[in-house]
Formats: sequence, C-alpha cells, structure tokens
Amino acid sequence: MWPYPKIVAHRGAGKLAPENTLAAMRCGLSHGFHAVEFDVMLSRDGIPVLMHDPSFGRTVAGVGNVSNTSAQELTAMDAGTWLGAEFAGERVPTFAQAVTFCKANRIWMNVEIKPASGFDKQTGRAVAESAAQFFSSEILTTVAGIANAALPLLSSFSFDALLAAKAAAPQVPRAYLVEAVPTDWHDRLNKIGAVALHTNHRNLSPAQVQAIKQAGFGLFCYTVNNPARAREILNWGVDAFCTDRIDLIGPNFS
Repeated sequence: MWPYPKIVAHRGAGKLAPENTLAAMRCGLSHGFHAVEFDVMLSRDGIPVLMHDPSFGRTVAGVGNVSNTSAQELTAMDAGTWLGAEFAGERVPTFAQAVTFCKANRIWMNVEIKPASGFDKQTGRAVAESAAQFFSSEILTTVAGIANAALPLLSSFSFDALLAAKAAAPQVPRAYLVEAVPTDWHDRLNKIGAVALHTNHRNLSPAQVQAIKQAGFGLFCYTVNNPARAREILNWGVDAFCTDRIDLIGPNFS
C-alpha cells in the first residue's frame, strides 16, 4: 500500500528554483505541491543539511567538500545564485529547517539520504534519528502495521545507510533506491524493512511493476518529466513519481 502523495516535486521544485532550498519548497508550494523530495548529507560536525553533491562547485561556489565543512559554514553559503540572480542569497538549509517549513505548510517529504563516500552508516543513522525526533508525536500515534502518511519516507541508494537508519529509528519508514531493479530486490527490501522500492522509470518493465506490487511493496519512480510517460507508468501500476516539470505535471495529475 502507498499512503503517500502520487506526484512529488523533485528537489523541492524541479528546475524552477534552486534545488534543495527553502526557495524551492516555496516554489513547489506555489504550484500546489504538498509533496517534495530532497537530499540530505552530513556536515563535518554531523549536522544533516540539504545538499545533493558531495563537492562544491555546482550549486554552491568554491572548492571543497560538504563532509569537511561545518554546518555553520554550509548554512552561510549562497545556494541560489547559480540558477539565477533572483535567487541570490538563498542559503543551504539544515534538515531541521526544511522539516520546520514542510510541517508548517503540510508538505510531505521523501528524504533521500545522500552520504558522502565513507559516511554511509553515520549519515543513515543521523538522518533517521533526526527524523524520529522531529516526528516523535506522529510516531506515537502510528498504529502498528499501518503506514502513517504523516511521516516522511527515508530513501537511499546506500544499502548500508538504510540498515543504519533501520537500527537507529525503525519507526521511520524506508525505501530502497536503485537505478535498475536488481534480481535480489525482494530480499534487500526485507532486510532493510522497506515499505517501497524507488527506481529509474527508464529501466522499469510492466512485469517488474506487477511483481513488486504483488509482493506488497510500494513503487516510486524518478524522475518523470513527460506527461505521456507519466500516464504510461501509472497505468502499469506505479504508485508515485517525482518530477522536475512541476509546470507541466501538477500535483493532481492522472
């Protein structure tokens, strides 16, 4: 069962605002989206922050690495100018700031755990522990065995990060991210206690969709920007997907 929203704004607002920023969340919200996906990494001092790339140079200027930089330094960086002058001064937000904004605006979160190389377990543990703290009241009201749509969904390409997340905060739901569905997908999903599989729609077949759904898992795809393709995979039985084209594919798309 998939209790979460069907259409999710990728990295906050797709290509319309600087990714993984509060400006992106505001942009997505202005387009009617109450569901976002964003990436979380750890600063040098172990604080979860929103960032996709482990190294600087694309969304923040300069030379260096997220894992070698303190949260105080990271959150002072300009994460908006790269996309346009109108976003100059937009900062790198902490996971806590993103959650505060999303909860205040009733925005559901797919939180991708994005560990820098060698920091898989630390990142998985820290993000899961933070999520459990932020959503402690929602966890307390969750009925055993029933998915709570008020909780975020933690996903990652890192199997080790998800194992660490499960150990640290088993109450926070998890999903396994893959580029293509592996032959041992069922075993891997069971090992991390996943509720869903997330995969690239380009590498997915109708037969795989049927098998995953029949096994009782949710199925989410990234990143679908063509309305015709979106309708096709939804007709296959895919539960949900994220998109960069929030201007073409709205939150109520079907």
